[in-house]
Order: sequence, then structure tokens, then C-alpha cells
Amino acid sequence: MSTFGYAGSILKIDLSSRAVSKESTLDYACRFPGGRGLAARLYWDSVPPGASAFSPENTLILATGPLAGVPVIGGSRWVVCAKSPSTTPQHFGSANMGGNWGLTLKGAGYDALLIQGKAERPTYLLLQDGAVEFRDASAFQGRGAIETREVIRSQRGDSTSVAAIGPAGEKLVTFATVSADNDAAGSCGMGAVMGSKNLKAIAVTGRPVTNMPVARPEKLKDLTTRFSGFGTELMSVVGTMEFRITGPQTEKAPCFGCLGNCLRRSYRTAGGQRGKFMCQPATFYRPMAEGFYGPGLDVPFQAARLCDEYGLDTMTVSMMVLWLYRCLKAGILSDAETGIPTSRLGSLEFIETLVKKISFRQGFGDVMANGLLEAAPQVGKGASEQIVRFLSKGGMPNITDPRLYVTTAMLHAMEPRPPQVQLREISVAVTRWIAWLKGSDVKVSTETLRRIARDFWGSEAAADFTTQEGKALAAGMIQDREHAKECLVLCSFLWPVLDIANSDDHAGDPTMESQILSAVTGNDIDEQDLYRTGRRAFNLQRAIMIRDGHRGKADDTIPEAWFTVPLKGDAVNPDCLVPGKDGQPVSRRGAEVDRREFESTREGYYRLRGWDATGLPTRETLRGLDLADIADDLEGRGLLGHPA
Repeated sequence: MSTFGYAGSILKIDLSSRAVSKESTLDYACRFPGGRGLAARLYWDSVPPGASAFSPENTLILATGPLAGVPVIGGSRWVVCAKSPSTTPQHFGSANMGGNWGLTLKGAGYDALLIQGKAERPTYLLLQDGAVEFRDASAFQGRGAIETREVIRSQRGDSTSVAAIGPAGEKLVTFATVSADNDAAGSCGMGAVMGSKNLKAIAVTGRPVTNMPVARPEKLKDLTTRFSGFGTELMSVVGTMEFRITGPQTEKAPCFGCLGNCLRRSYRTAGGQRGKFMCQPATFYRPMAEGFYGPGLDVPFQAARLCDEYGLDTMTVSMMVLWLYRCLKAGILSDAETGIPTSRLGSLEFIETLVKKISFRQGFGDVMANGLLEAAPQVGKGASEQIVRFLSKGGMPNITDPRLYVTTAMLHAMEPRPPQVQLREISVAVTRWIAWLKGSDVKVSTETLRRIARDFWGSEAAADFTTQEGKALAAGMIQDREHAKECLVLCSFLWPVLDIANSDDHAGDPTMESQILSAVTGNDIDEQDLYRTGRRAFNLQRAIMIRDGHRGKADDTIPEAWFTVPLKGDAVNPDCLVPGKDGQPVSRRGAEVDRREFESTREGYYRLRGWDATGLPTRETLRGLDLADIADDLEGRGLLGHPA
């Protein structure tokens, strides 16, 4: 196994005993190259079934991939994984983060960091010069994540990268985030897992890896030059929802080793405050703030900044805001009852009060701190009926639902939370096709979309969104590719390259990831080899879920409302347009998911996966993915699938 692409060690820390040990990354890298796959394997080996998210037995894993430190390609991201408190029931979860923290960890000599146990008192870890220091963090209790990062950095010097939590993480708010350098933020309740371990921050001192040695530098240079010349304007969005924030007070803020051709930007307020401002966090409070104050970005920025400082996931907060407003209008809750000025929705006062009360679990904030699905029943009086009807799994908002994009039914069904990076493959391709349809210079024509479907989703039939033909295969290919991508760990704004502006047919190249990995590591890996890596990681995650209580077919479903309530519209695709037979535009407005078709597609999906009729992986399937030991464990628990 090549050492190129790796620092070489996995650092293991037990906060309870303060024991520190190391393990070779190469013991895992052949089957699990890094990122989410490596984290899943470490989780399987270290977290006993039945351990809760807030148990000392839960393991927090922070991992980079073999492409971290390679310029241009956008591969310097990292993941934070553990059993998540934000799903019901609790399952293995993963947050994908950018910025420089992962590069500094790799520069310190570690590909991953595994943290177990619970510190006796508030603690922050300092990784410096090959040693681990357990430092008192009492002075940081109650302080914001951004402030904590800045103070530690000022004390330790500019060569220190810091990942920290805010008060929400300390108080075990189930949707608390982790915040790291360059305002990288990770959701899935990972901030609360850190808080449950009395771990306020993780500081790494060293030189970030910014020019990782590679096995085949000339080949890599050719590939990065080609990638740079594709000319595709990434993440173009059509419709009424504007996610791209531009203007004289903004500037690009790319992660290291990235073209910067994405939505990631920083914003500077009139008062001089600066920070990351992009995508959903930049937009979740904007309509309300503009309705209250008029046009302007300062208040929306400050709302996002408050969430980052206190350590709250803005997507969940956005659902809280809408629910409170509906409850106020319905006479279920009042400002006096909650202590939150919902009648002043859109004001800075409202969002600041809401965020603070949730983060410190003050008054009514304590009710909301465990998530909307638990808060509403506690309120009663019809509060549950005011929850947004199409909440997805984990209490998350509806994203790319299968009434519009039929392929996403299996993607939603197989995960405990909306799998955003998987869903994006479908929605981005279709919205770019809509842009072409409306006369823009985007190159995704009907013919190009068919090629994308053939090369990335398994068949041209997958480009017809009026039929279930080819959709089970498409879902499986997307899941395998995206899990492989999260092993590497590549940016989801850039990858996969579905379309290329500067080519004859404009269709993307699904072999780019495997070619780059081969050039970096020196191991000959083709597209199918990489997909097999993703399939292995996906099946391991499936085994983890089953061992932790997932019931297979009974849980492989989608929200009931998607079967029974017609689609009214979509924020990004307001006309609900999709390509139908022969690429003809068809509106899905008024569509529902047909239950029989869903169940039939799920049966076909199980067969393609090599699972049994109840959704359990079989020994043959797991053994074929070099997971025979996983099959042994499941069999011993009576959880192994039976071949037909």
C-alpha cells in the first residue's frame, strides 16, 4: 500500500483516562481511503451497539482524505463523525467541513483523530510537536465558538488551527454545530457530542499541508490543468431562490486548493464585521429581515453569524422560526409564553433572543433544544400541526423531494437524514438543463443530460423523470459515487463533474476522481474500483445502522405526506419542470409519489444491492466487499440477510 497521500497515523485519545495512542493509517487505507469511510470503520470498531450519542462510549472521529493538501482540485475538506443526537433513533452521522483545520491536522502527522471518553472538567486539546496536552477550558465556558477559536489562536499563534463549540454544544442542544478556522461549520449534532465529552475545542499547531507529495506529479499536473480548463460555472441556480451573495461588501473565500468557482464568499458589514456568508445560512433569515428593515444584507449576515457563534445549525433554526411564526398566528403560542418576540419576526432582536434561549436552554428555549419533532408535542394545543408538512427525516426541511425528482425516493429512504450531497447530483443536473431550456449559456442540453444519465446514473432512462425505469440503478450509483467522494474527501460544489462547458458534447467525466487518486497515491485505481470503495463504505454504514436498531424495510421509507399531498411548488424550481420522455419538459406540479411504484422500485433496489427482501445485507454481498467480519458480527446478532 502506497504511503503517498497520507500523513501515516491515526491519533487516539481517551478523555477519561487521558491515554494517548497511535495506529497506522495504512492498516485501513486499502479498504477505506479516508474521510467518512475510515470514520465508519473506526466507529464500528469502537462504539458498542446501544451506546447513546451522549455516552462516553460514543466516539468522535475527525478525518481527512488522501487528497487533502493537493492544490486546485478542492480535496482539502474533512469530516466529523459520531453517533448523532439529531436523528430518531440515533444513528451514525457525518458532517463535512472545509477551511484549513484538516490540513493542519495532516501537517501535524495525523490522517484522523479519534476521541473517546469524557473529561472530568471543561477541556480543550492542544496537539503540538507530536504531543497531546489536556488544557483547562473553564475560562471558555459559555463563550461563543468563534470567540473561543480567536482567543486560542491569539494565545497559541497564527500557526494554530482550532475547532470549537459554542454554548449550544455545551448544553447538548441536539442540533449544535462544530466551528473551525475559515468559519467552517459542521452540523448533524456533532457540537453536542463534543459538549457531552466536556470538550470545548481541539487546537492543532503546525504547518498546514499545502503541497502534499504525490506519486505521479506530472500526471497530476496534467489532470489539474485539464480540470481547471473545464470552464463550467459551478452551482448555477435557476428559479426564485438566490443563493449566490455578491456585491462590493463580499469577496470570494475559497477553501485551500480550490478554484473558488462556487458559492463560498465572505461578507463585511458596514461596521467592519467580517465572516463567511454563503448558501442557506446567508438566505434563511433574509426574506424576514428585508420585510422588517427593507433591502440590505447586514441583518441576514448577523443572523447567520449569531448561529455560528452560539453553535446552531441554521437549517434547523430556519424550521424553528417558521414553526414559531405559525404557532403565533394560530394563537397557540404568544411572545409572553415563550419570552421570544416572534411578533417582531425579521428583527435582529427576535433572532438574537431565539438563538440565545435555545443555546443556553433558557425558558422556552429548553423545549426547542431537542429539535422540532420533540418540541411540538410538548407544547400540544395543535402545535404539531404547525410543523412544516414536508419535514424530512431527522426533522430537517424538505430538500429535493421525489414528487419532483423521482430518483431521490431511494436516496431519501435509505438515510436517517436528507443526504444532501446525493440529492444535489439530481437537482443540479436538472436545474442546469432548465437554464439551457430557458436560453442561458449553460451547456446542459437534453442530449447532454442523456449522456450524464448514461455515464453517471447507469442509463439514459434515468433522464426521464416521468418513469421509474432505471431509478433504482441510478440511486445505487449515486450513493456509491458520493460515499467514495466522501472517503477522498472532495468538495460537493465541485464534484462530480457532471458537465464540461469546454468540450464537444459537454458531458462530464466520471473517471476524473479515480485518475486523480491514482496519480496521488501511485495505486492504479479505475472508476469501478473507486465505486467499489464507495459501495463498501455505504454497506458498512448500512450495517452500522442495522446494528444500532434500523429495521430495514420498515424504516426504508419517506414522509407519508409525499405519498398523499400533491406537489405545489419548489423554491429553486418554481415551475416544477423536469425532462420527460424524449427530453420533453414536463411539470410535476400536482404530482404525488405512487406508493406501489415506490415499493416496487425499493424491491428492485434491494436486489441490485444484494440485500434480502427485508433490506438486510447478505453474507455474500458483504464478503464480496471485503467485509466478512462485519457479516460475522451481524450473523451473531441475528441481523444478517438471507439470500433468496
